[in-house]
Amino acid sequence: MIDYGKGMDRDLSTSDETKTGGNAAAAPPCFWKWILPFLVGIPLLWAVWLACHAFIPVNGPGGPVTVVIPRATGLARIEKILAAQGVISGNTPLLLLAGLTGKGHRLKAGEYVFPPGRTPLQVLDLLVSGRVLYRPVTIPEGMNQYQVADILARDGWVDRDRFLALCRDPGFIRELGLDAVDLEGYLFPDTYLLSRGQQDEGGIIRMMVAGNQRVFAGLLDQYPQKSSLSNHQILTLASIVEKETGRAGERPLIARVFLNRLRLGMRLQADPTVRYGLLSDRKEGGRLTRRDLEQPTPYNTYLIRGLPPGPICNPGRAAIAAVLAPATQSYLYFVSRNDGSHYFSRSLAEHNRAVARFQKTDDRGQMTDDR
Repeated sequence: MIDYGKGMDRDLSTSDETKTGGNAAAAPPCFWKWILPFLVGIPLLWAVWLACHAFIPVNGPGGPVTVVIPRATGLARIEKILAAQGVISGNTPLLLLAGLTGKGHRLKAGEYVFPPGRTPLQVLDLLVSGRVLYRPVTIPEGMNQYQVADILARDGWVDRDRFLALCRDPGFIRELGLDAVDLEGYLFPDTYLLSRGQQDEGGIIRMMVAGNQRVFAGLLDQYPQKSSLSNHQILTLASIVEKETGRAGERPLIARVFLNRLRLGMRLQADPTVRYGLLSDRKEGGRLTRRDLEQPTPYNTYLIRGLPPGPICNPGRAAIAAVLAPATQSYLYFVSRNDGSHYFSRSLAEHNRAVARFQKTDDRGQMTDDR
């Protein structure tokens, strides 16, 4: 006899156990109650920490801070420079901020002024903007390439030796589109706005050569009459004019004297060319002696005919304009009055009288028929 009651009890029991087991598998265990707060809270805490570093001002020096970021400086090095100057704190995650904001590859070199109370994010914004501090640097007219290098090196803008090496580098000169032995005469005298860390020696030279080319092209347009001289010769003669006088009104007269002498095949006999040829032996300046005038150099226009091989300084706009638009007089000679001006003569006899009058202690004697 079959006991249906017991069988049914067993089936019902099994069914209940099955249901109970299924409900236990679907229910979340207790450890999720502890894990979920961590999964949500840690990113939130990290975001708060990052925001604090990004938007809270740095307690650095009380006033503005000037910092130079050199060219080709990596982000890690920039972070160290800024921390050392007190622009950011030592634990500011600048690398992380720059990466998250996409500004890491957009930072620009130069000299920056960081105001007090800036946040790390504002620091990054300034470095991206490129709003650098520019300082005026003046190169006077009539300076030769060695003097230009001295001026720039004195305030730390260039390394003097590297600057002069580039001025004589044939490959670099060709890159500039010039056909010259060196860059004497092509470093245009002007006031330049420079930012530390932005320009190296090559960059500054390119800027100066571009200034020369811009001014020269403008003068050629202004004075379109054809000159018998090449552009290089025009700069060479302009450099001599620049060194002969500082008076604006005399430049066209002196240019005419030299152009007249070139046309007649006379030696230029220009004292500044002699001084330039002796630069390796002594510093520029001082009174020339007869022995100096007899010293053979490629620049000694008392011995050579025509122009020297290149400029003897870097002429300004007015000196170049004087060669392109000289005076019309027939003067062949001039002598210093010892007051910054010159006396001009048409004949050798008149000139020698002027020499005797204005150069009483001259140890070189009177001029020959060449001048």
